[in-house]
Amino acid sequence: MEKTHEKTIKRRSQQIDMLHGPLLKKLLTFALPLAASGLLQMLFNSADVAVIGWFETSAAQAAVNSNGPLINLLINLFAGLSVGVTVVIAGYIGRSDTDDVHSVVLTAAVVAGVSGVVLLALGMLVAEPLLTLMDTPPEVLALAAQYLRIYFAGMPFIMVYNFGASILRSVGDTRRPLYVLIGAGVLNVGLNLLFVALFKMSVAGVATATLISDAVSAAFVVAFVMRDKMLRIRRGSEIRGKYLKKIFAIGIPAGLQGMVFSLSNVIIQATINGFGEKAMAGSGDAIYFENYMYFFVSAFSQTAVTFMGQNYAAGEFERCKRIFWLNMAASLIISGVLSVVFVAGGRAFIRIYTSDEQAIEYALLRMRTVLIAGMLTCTYEIAGGALRGIGNSLLPAIITVVGSCVFRIVWIYAVLPHVGGTYTMLVIVYPISWAITGAVMLVTYFAIAAKKLKRPPAPPPDLAENLSETPPLPDGDIVEQTQAEQASAGACAQAGDDLA
Repeated sequence: MEKTHEKTIKRRSQQIDMLHGPLLKKLLTFALPLAASGLLQMLFNSADVAVIGWFETSAAQAAVNSNGPLINLLINLFAGLSVGVTVVIAGYIGRSDTDDVHSVVLTAAVVAGVSGVVLLALGMLVAEPLLTLMDTPPEVLALAAQYLRIYFAGMPFIMVYNFGASILRSVGDTRRPLYVLIGAGVLNVGLNLLFVALFKMSVAGVATATLISDAVSAAFVVAFVMRDKMLRIRRGSEIRGKYLKKIFAIGIPAGLQGMVFSLSNVIIQATINGFGEKAMAGSGDAIYFENYMYFFVSAFSQTAVTFMGQNYAAGEFERCKRIFWLNMAASLIISGVLSVVFVAGGRAFIRIYTSDEQAIEYALLRMRTVLIAGMLTCTYEIAGGALRGIGNSLLPAIITVVGSCVFRIVWIYAVLPHVGGTYTMLVIVYPISWAITGAVMLVTYFAIAAKKLKRPPAPPPDLAENLSETPPLPDGDIVEQTQAEQASAGACAQAGDDLA
């Protein structure tokens, strides 16, 4: 009996009370393991590139590097649905409607399984045709297609992990997904060395190692969800249309945004491919350091989604305002420091992945042009995350699609040919599009927040005596109501108090 009680306490300790108490520590407790999860996932994925770089040719390394934008293009719609799961569950928890949580988890599990199977089939069918459309060099094409097909064989596992981790995040648990990634990542590195260095499997070896580690991570996340009393699927849990509607209302715009974003990156990657395999390898190596920085920005954006979701549903509007400012400040500080460190030590960092001097020069050029401006991503990611947290996913998706994706495509086809068509003028489109998107997202956020996060007027004294609790928001508010806050001097002062 005592052991059961201890296990229950331990599981509860993985969760975070987002509705009460000081915010800063809780935000960091949530965000940093989430960022570490992304970093570790990227580190272990970049182990594929490092091992290939050490033991194989630059063509093999280019084959692995060039697949990233294409993989993101195909999976981002379904990955966006996992964001919808986080917001919906967080909303029910914020309103204390815990009976619905178990059915939402069942609904999410079915969506994850179907998504994984669809992506598996899609990846097998379109791998080589899409790589050909991306102008992948002939000496790289066969290896890239082989890697992509094996990678997509693991899509059911990737979707199960993504949705399972989103479910755990909705209750503030970002630590256990981190532990899973650590174990699966170590396994991935070990298998990379075994398959490539010992068995000489080249690209197929690193892809197979990734598939196996994805399967292991999915199994552990499912086990964690099913052992959690608040989350696990119970007898009587149902798949309901209202849950799917809410998940899709948040997730589809987020997923479409990610897809269009990835489409613009695929077009950029295709243009980079035209500079040859050295540019492909060097640009891919630099992107890893952009992602290391960006994972912290993304983590605080997801923190804003989850904390805003619970607090908005509970009517804690002033707390929502502080959540926005604290996440913005933390992400700006951390991303700024990382960008400077990576650019300052660029050559040493890039040598981890390649010793080819020409590839290194392409990587350094990208770092000095793109990575140094990485802080700009905070502006649209944190504001967009806050908007999704209070149920509005469409507006930030539209802003991001137009400000980043459409602008990048226009730049490549209408501007680049007239400004020299160089590699530098190609990649400079990233910081320019970040600045445009961030400015529009912030203006929109503050304008709508002034209306949506106003404290409601106090009821007359005779009515207040009869109000024992705040009535829950109608269902539509969770999926449709818009935005977050006006930056008042009071909110800034409170954010400063929390940071101190």
